[in-house]
Amino acid sequence: MHQLRIDGCDTGHVPIVGSAHITEADNLDYLASIESESVKLVVTSPPYNLGKDYERRSPLDDYLAAQTKVVAEAVRVLHPAGSICWQVGNYVDNGEIVPLDILLYDTFAKHDLKLRNRIVWHFGHGLHCSRRLSGRYETILWWTKTDDYTWHLDPIRVPSKYPGKRHFKGPRAGELSGNPLGKNPSDVWEIPNVKSNHPEKTTHPCQFPIELVERLVLSMTDEGDTVLDPYAGVGSAQIAAAMHGRTGIGCELDASYVAVARERFAQLADGTLRTRPMGKPVYDPNLPNGGH
Repeated sequence: MHQLRIDGCDTGHVPIVGSAHITEADNLDYLASIESESVKLVVTSPPYNLGKDYERRSPLDDYLAAQTKVVAEAVRVLHPAGSICWQVGNYVDNGEIVPLDILLYDTFAKHDLKLRNRIVWHFGHGLHCSRRLSGRYETILWWTKTDDYTWHLDPIRVPSKYPGKRHFKGPRAGELSGNPLGKNPSDVWEIPNVKSNHPEKTTHPCQFPIELVERLVLSMTDEGDTVLDPYAGVGSAQIAAAMHGRTGIGCELDASYVAVARERFAQLADGTLRTRPMGKPVYDPNLPNGGH
């Protein structure tokens, strides 16, 4: 297991110490080694069974059966106050789309998990379709194990559309009508996906943008908690966890992706890792190329 301590992240008072770990292993074997109820957040984006370089295309029923086994282990290792965030898109077969979050709903529900949000992740770039509308969103199913789950809204608030708006009548006339820290980001998130011009781009064709995971880490965990990605890819979830004083762990079968992840961990430690800052506007007309 590769371990890295990330020191010096700014919290405004004391340095955060986070860590990032990745293991080259089958995820079921890896999950079996994790203590029950020890993980505060499971966040992942499993393959969509499209036959990309990093996956094998299999019959849909076989794919769902494999996912069922991983989900069961994810539930076992999840802390009672923890969350599972399962990010998926569509399985496509001969031009017909099959929404994987719909197919996976019962897989999670049978464990008595509670669905808190179906988060729509909207992005502006992707494949262009000719016989149907081009897909520009995927979804994150946010499940909790109990009603007493960790939740922090303030760290992920976004700027209000009208930050100076005030009550114009009633007992609070003249007071600010919105939260001064910003507004709830809602269940539709506009965050660029990692394409060729993205600062985080690696060899992986479908990697997580770090800022997507940051929102989940900051809102659903506390400092020192463990964040797990059982389909770790190039380590974006572990990086997001380590950046904020959490322990990021995960596994990946592809040795080349494990090597990339470890290189990124080292870059994070020495301050050279390129990331897109959380909350940066998707498009700024005052910057070259809109600030991408």
